[in-house]
Amino acid sequence: AGIGKCVAMDLARRNARTILACRSRERGQAAVEEIRAATGNPAVVLRLLDTGSLASVRAFARAVLQEEPRLDVLVNNAGVTGLPFAITSEGLEQTFTTNYLGPFLLTNLLLG
Repeated sequence: AGIGKCVAMDLARRNARTILACRSRERGQAAVEEIRAATGNPAVVLRLLDTGSLASVRAFARAVLQEEPRLDVLVNNAGVTGLPFAITSEGLEQTFTTNYLGPFLLTNLLLG
């Protein structure tokens, strides 16, 4: 939704292979189908990613590096605000992990 979906739509219009990295399979798949229909680009795919989980970030990066021949652009757009204080299963504060640690780790893992 929002800025991320607009960026994905623009990349798909430019005929780019576009990976939507989403926490929700249902919402992500709906966005994929909408973007494909609006752009005519069949190379829009969904991959699950929760930047609030470093294990999810590692799994996502590993899959992208194995499945994709190259990565030209990474848009770190996900973020949360206003959540009650919570600790992740990895012992980290949830908002800080989702907004900073997860995207930082993802970027570094994908640098190659």
